[in-house]
Amino acid sequence: MKIGRFLVVPAFSAALAAGLAACSASAGPDTADIVTPSSAAQAAAGESLELASAQPPPDSIAAEPPPGGTDPAAPEATPPSDAAQPATSHVALKYLIGDVDPATDPKFARIPDKYIGGSRVWGHKDAVDAFVRMAEDAAANGYKLKIVSAFRSFSDQKQIWDDKWNGKTLVGGKKLNTSLPDPKARALKILEFSSMPGTSRHHWGTDFDLNALDNKYFTNTKEGRRIYDWLVGHAANYGFCQVYTAKGEGGRPTGYEEEKWHWSYRPVAAWYLKQYPVDVGYERLTGFAGAETAKAIDVIPNYVQGINPECTQ
Repeated sequence: MKIGRFLVVPAFSAALAAGLAACSASAGPDTADIVTPSSAAQAAAGESLELASAQPPPDSIAAEPPPGGTDPAAPEATPPSDAAQPATSHVALKYLIGDVDPATDPKFARIPDKYIGGSRVWGHKDAVDAFVRMAEDAAANGYKLKIVSAFRSFSDQKQIWDDKWNGKTLVGGKKLNTSLPDPKARALKILEFSSMPGTSRHHWGTDFDLNALDNKYFTNTKEGRRIYDWLVGHAANYGFCQVYTAKGEGGRPTGYEEEKWHWSYRPVAAWYLKQYPVDVGYERLTGFAGAETAKAIDVIPNYVQGINPECTQ
């Protein structure tokens, strides 16, 4: 349920500025955000700009399961290699803000049908490869993983955001355009679980929402608790971490609310995160309702960077 300011970049495409849109930021607890059509096809909006000069890290990492793991029958993991660590090559701005067509971009791959649980079917190719390895090992031990939501373009996220901003999608059972007329207060309410367009980690293709978009599924159901416990114990072996852990004492001081479903492929996402505040300034965050609040809220340090510290390395 809840990721250089000095570059001169061509203007956003018409699809990015006005096209229809959906870490999260993730869709959040409002049932209107849960995307579960039976179709496994997605046409992502966004006009391709030039490709980056080099790819972020190849494939994923895998490490030995922690001692005392609960799945002795799990296949032995391959030790991590240097090649799987975050790269230091520059990433084109379009990848940071979701202005890409994943169906035609070589950085992206389609998620295998058997692991699709919603209508979002694309991810960064290295993240997809790592997830497939993780899902296969999980299945061998009786745990079924499905990707409910994956890559979202700027346009996708714009639709999620604008629908909440304008009252088309209820938030907490209310139309925010009438219940919260103050723009900053309205933006902060939406930011509990949904990202501003241009700031979502789902733009990167590295982040997947797994199985359900409701924390209660992972705490109040037997199956959900089993899956979450398995992910906590084993996801790091495949390069994944839970981005939005609990806030408060000993936890994250800022950012979205806890999302037990949101898992990120760290080897690629950590590098994107390092580059994001350098290349994406507030002047890039435009073309959606309430965009003027981004700077007032300081959304880049407070939300894009407001994540589980274990996911930053």
